[in-house]
Amino acid sequence: MIADSANSEPKWRRLPEERPRQIIDAALEVFSEHGLAAARLDDIARLAGVSKGTIYLYFPNKEALFSEMVREMVGEAITSAQIRISGGTDSATGKYAEYMRAVWDKVRSPIFHKLHRIVEGDLKSYPTLMQFFFSEISTRSMDVAAGIVREGIAAGEFRDVDPDAVTRIHHAVLIKHGVWCGKREQVPFVAHLSDEQVFEQLLDFMLHSIVRTPAPSQAAPANGARE
Repeated sequence: MIADSANSEPKWRRLPEERPRQIIDAALEVFSEHGLAAARLDDIARLAGVSKGTIYLYFPNKEALFSEMVREMVGEAITSAQIRISGGTDSATGKYAEYMRAVWDKVRSPIFHKLHRIVEGDLKSYPTLMQFFFSEISTRSMDVAAGIVREGIAAGEFRDVDPDAVTRIHHAVLIKHGVWCGKREQVPFVAHLSDEQVFEQLLDFMLHSIVRTPAPSQAAPANGARE
């Protein structure tokens, strides 16, 4: 039987325009399994189906490869969500709910859990990369959310809160729950809840912490009471 020539072509010959992404995808797997320090470019090249020399055509070292991986896999998602939400006509409450949903979806993705393993594992040995990660991902995401909160305050939808403090707390709570949901069998207090149920609880908490509630109406005086 003659093999399908299209499917039998080596990756580096069939998909030259996709080589950077192949390398980045392979790097995520190798970095998350072995850690950044122990990861070898030879293993990344083998998994990506390219030569080690090909990696150097796009990335001068592991640090540059990690940075581009973070930028492409998460940073671009933040930009896309920001553009989509800023172009909408929803209220600030609706925009905040939509953005937090986007953050939750990313937090519950396999990519996030692999990145989280790398960040929690050995990025402390790479202070420059740690600073880059927080600047490119955490700070940017909180800035987007804080901008929506400021919009809500200006419109009278939200209480006069500190936007930076609120969004920092909301991100921390949401990310921690995402990590817990990633290992439900070990975390009994989310084991019985679906991702959707957890998010609905989180969103209810987050919105109640910022949405302005109407002042209670003046109660009518009781019969016979002085006005």
